[in-house]
Amino acid sequence: MKKTLLASGTALALLAQGAYAQTEVTWWHSMSGELGTKLESITADFNASQSDYTVTPIYRGSYEESLVGTIAAFRANEQPVLVQVYEVGTGTMMAAKGAVYPVYQLMADTGLPFDPSSYLSAVVGYYSDTEGNMLSMPFNSSTPILYYNKTVFEAAGLDPEQPPQTWAEVESFSRQIIEADAASCGIALSYAATWVGTENFSAWHNQPIGTLENGFGGLATELQLNGPLQVRFWEDLKKWQDEGVFRYGGPAGGAEAAPSFYAQTCAMFIGSSASRAGIMNNATDFEVGFGFQPHYDDVAGAPQNSIIGGATLWVLRGHDEAEYQGAAAFLNYLSSAEVQADWHQATGYLPITQAAYDLSTEQGYYEANPGSDTSIRQLTLNAPTENSKGLRFGNFTQIRAVFDQELEATLSGAKTAEQALNDAVANGNQILRDFEAANQ
Repeated sequence: MKKTLLASGTALALLAQGAYAQTEVTWWHSMSGELGTKLESITADFNASQSDYTVTPIYRGSYEESLVGTIAAFRANEQPVLVQVYEVGTGTMMAAKGAVYPVYQLMADTGLPFDPSSYLSAVVGYYSDTEGNMLSMPFNSSTPILYYNKTVFEAAGLDPEQPPQTWAEVESFSRQIIEADAASCGIALSYAATWVGTENFSAWHNQPIGTLENGFGGLATELQLNGPLQVRFWEDLKKWQDEGVFRYGGPAGGAEAAPSFYAQTCAMFIGSSASRAGIMNNATDFEVGFGFQPHYDDVAGAPQNSIIGGATLWVLRGHDEAEYQGAAAFLNYLSSAEVQADWHQATGYLPITQAAYDLSTEQGYYEANPGSDTSIRQLTLNAPTENSKGLRFGNFTQIRAVFDQELEATLSGAKTAEQALNDAVANGNQILRDFEAANQ
């Protein structure tokens, strides 16, 4: 009896040791609501798939809040193993010397499979250094697309299967919709001053966003978002706002833009492809159509290709080998075709690998959900150029805030579009010079 009790006690002790032997990998993220629920589900599936590691996802607020908090945590030696950082934080992370464990190096050190060529070129290029080494792991990548109300189009006498392809068509379709009293506004934009209205607008027209390959070539870059084409667009936004064609949804993401589309106040909306799930959940009384971002058809080289938004996962220094083994295993799991296809289909984010796209195709997802491949086709419309492969600027969140203020000055009539864009670029370049001085 004593031997049996002793054996049982030993077994329990070994089980307890096994339980405690699991290595925890902390992951700070910025996904809330339905996206956060899906993220936690994916993490739980990984944890259940093996017994060596436990990834603990921790919501840390908005992308900006999380980035600021990560910098502070690193200084206090309390940083997580993994942190989700949005695309415009790439320059800031790269400049954080000694803080980042580059993904390509992590995967090589841990010996896990890793093939950068399996990722979509428009995605991998954004997060690689000048030698082509991936610095962070893509996770949730998106691009802006056009959503339109097919029901309103039909009521206004427009072909519900034909979205506008040019800005001239956006204007004419909007006027026809308003005159038919099918909706009170033509189009709303999220990120009207930044991601959609200058950054993607410029790339889509194959125009530079900044010098030195949009910042990829070094810290001495300068913004080039005040050219004649950008001025023309902001002038049009002002004119269209005054005439009811365009409705401004507010700064940054434009919190009022998508709701105006849900309410059928505006017939069209340009926003993230990752808005798809939310739009489909809210568009209960009308049919949604999808299209590319419009372009000016008198601009040579347009349309080119759109650029991405979203975020990647960065690995931070200061942890032990077991935690890094766990981080690498988790990143490998996240990049699998099955996980990425599921994430893509559930959220509207891009399938970041060719395998995830192929699997979605084989599963019949695109056939069953017309328009769900719009973001992929738009992003890969043409091979990226130096003008359309993305951007890399330090402290770009601050720069975006400047552009928001200047677009509002344009729309209010306080400044001309040309003056506002010139001021935005001048102030943005000063932010870049300050960042350059601090990171030499």
